[in-house]
Amino acid sequence: MKVVVVGGGIGGLGLAQSLHRSGVDVEVHERDAAVGGRWEGYRIHVNPTGARALHACLPARAWREFRETAGPGGDFGFLTEQLDELVVVEESIMYPAGPSDPAEDHYAADRAVLRRLLADGLDDVVRYGAEFVDYDLLPDGRVRARFADGRTTDADLLVGADGVRSRVRRRLLPTVRPRPTGATGIANKIWLTDEVRAALPARLRTGMNVVSTDAPFFLFTSVFEPPRGAGRPYLLCALVARTDALPPDLADLDADALRIMVDVLVAGWHPALRRALAEADPHSRTATAFHSTLPPAPWPAGPVTVLGDAIHAMPPIGGLGGNTALRDAHLLGRLLPAVHRGERDLLPAVAEYEAEMREYGPAAVRYSLEQQDQALAAGAAGAAVTRAFFRLCGAVPPLRRRVFAKSWIGPAMPREWELRPAA
Repeated sequence: MKVVVVGGGIGGLGLAQSLHRSGVDVEVHERDAAVGGRWEGYRIHVNPTGARALHACLPARAWREFRETAGPGGDFGFLTEQLDELVVVEESIMYPAGPSDPAEDHYAADRAVLRRLLADGLDDVVRYGAEFVDYDLLPDGRVRARFADGRTTDADLLVGADGVRSRVRRRLLPTVRPRPTGATGIANKIWLTDEVRAALPARLRTGMNVVSTDAPFFLFTSVFEPPRGAGRPYLLCALVARTDALPPDLADLDADALRIMVDVLVAGWHPALRRALAEADPHSRTATAFHSTLPPAPWPAGPVTVLGDAIHAMPPIGGLGGNTALRDAHLLGRLLPAVHRGERDLLPAVAEYEAEMREYGPAAVRYSLEQQDQALAAGAAGAAVTRAFFRLCGAVPPLRRRVFAKSWIGPAMPREWELRPAA
């Protein structure tokens, strides 16, 4: 059996690692000229879903390297715009199994570092500079992928792991199209030099936080603090706003114009926050409109399938997008080796994968959209009630545990198949 994966992102490379370990003939076709050939974004929160997948898909050496290069996930704080602490949710509430099992823990991983780690050992598997154009279904039930340079390759299964604008999905499921969620994120990297650390309040130097007001926007912060020698530490600051509260020409603004716009929005916030945002690395300042896909109706299994953002795009709020792509890779990587060994047919295996991911994928999308809408719900009265309740949770540990116990671990709870040893 031969599998061709279109897209060398986290999900596509995770699947390739899993299949390569099982002896399956797999190729990854990636349009970038090389790993690191373009801007690769910010840190990614790897929750237990993603950690389980990485543990299963990676060789032992690479799993160990992941843990050695990732930073701690940290606890989660809710703050006012003046940096008054409302409540901090401890890691023991968020992911209680983490201390006893690294595959059930959470991590802050730099996306570029993670992608390089996932590509390690796949030199003969990944074809760079390969822009996918379309595919043809062949009379023998196989599929032929076509690329912009005229090359073609035939496979038993074509997997579209080519992101929100997936060309594979566009051909396979032409009615499934990402739609704007009504929110936009403006992200910044603030390098954690000694001088910056000294100027930042202690709460912003650890874990993750949401800074909110009664306005239709909030600030998410997260520290990427890798082990010494494993990367450069930084603070990710992402201002998330309702798109209709931002200038209509946002896509045309350069980094300096984005800085000015953000400073206007956060006027009146704590000076340390305003200063940090203003002094962020301008090369890292980007604005991205969020998109999501509606749950697709079931489709007949065939020699083409999709994973990750190609089928369940979602806003990054909640940090489930990359973890869901890794879950897809984990599941497909468990099912296909049995086909390779001749123990089952391909199409039933693909059908099993698609039926399962049509459950957990849309659930992750719904969760992300709910978190987005809740966080952007403006209004002074609502904000006052929420703050009062959060302060109460901060003061009463049993209430805090009861209120937040399922907020993080709920979406990351293992599926039945994740609890079974791989065949």
